[in-house]
Amino acid sequence: MKSSNIGGQAVLEGIMMRNGGKYSVAVRKADGDIAVDVQDYKSVIPWQTPLKIPFIRGIFNFVDSLVLGMKTLTYSASFFEEEEEEILTAEEAAKREKTDKLIMNLTVAVAVVLAAAIFMVLPYFLSSIVEKHTSSHLIMTVFEGVIRVVIFLLYILLISRTKDIRRTFMYHGAEHKCINCIEHGLELNVENVRKSSKQHKRCGTSFLFFVMIVSIIFCFFITAESQIVRVLLRIALLPFIAGVSYEIIRLAGNSDNPVINALSRPGMWVQNMTTKEPDDSMIEVGIRAVEAVFDWRTWQKENL
Repeated sequence: MKSSNIGGQAVLEGIMMRNGGKYSVAVRKADGDIAVDVQDYKSVIPWQTPLKIPFIRGIFNFVDSLVLGMKTLTYSASFFEEEEEEILTAEEAAKREKTDKLIMNLTVAVAVVLAAAIFMVLPYFLSSIVEKHTSSHLIMTVFEGVIRVVIFLLYILLISRTKDIRRTFMYHGAEHKCINCIEHGLELNVENVRKSSKQHKRCGTSFLFFVMIVSIIFCFFITAESQIVRVLLRIALLPFIAGVSYEIIRLAGNSDNPVINALSRPGMWVQNMTTKEPDDSMIEVGIRAVEAVFDWRTWQKENL
């Protein structure tokens, strides 16, 4: 299986697909029609060089994915707002767009801070309960990592119980199935997508799981005496942990090496929580999103 390098995410009642310099968002509207929007992809980083350097590019790609994810989620949600449409002047529309962009950036920033607090700082303090029972730095670090993974899994389990998130996870499954269908050389249609796997090695869920695991290795080398310094170092190392995790996912997505497959398996297991089997209407949305930005027929002829 060869990687098509197309990727995406589930949004509210829809799917975003990105291929190179283009991305599309397909949304199933309340009336049953599918709205498809295609846009040029613009990185939040104005320089191209950092996006090509191994271990560095992962940091910027992570930021890009957060911003693009929030933007496409906002777009999909706009189809289901119950407020009446307002008639705005050009000046008012420009002002609202500027305000929306500011709110989106602040939301991303707050999300990053909360994620760092919940998944990096909180496990460190919770792991201190075993400090009085052992002096082993290795045991302390591994225990902290286990707590981090448990919090991550509990978080996914809790949010998956809500109706909207469950449907989003079904669209997530449709996204994976569409990509797997293409990469396994099948014609992209509902029947073939339905029988394709809902797990994929390049999934963001696997990336986040690798972040949890890689953080154990990085945190092992934090030996500062000051508790404040240890907390600050954990936060400071997050970009580097993300960079290493990105390279692992990138390698996994382009390799069928048995060792790489074995390393990818835990992340694939976690995907069972974040992907659900979609219905045919969701698969149709995924197909529309793919075909809006990706000529899968030509790709299959040239690569398979």
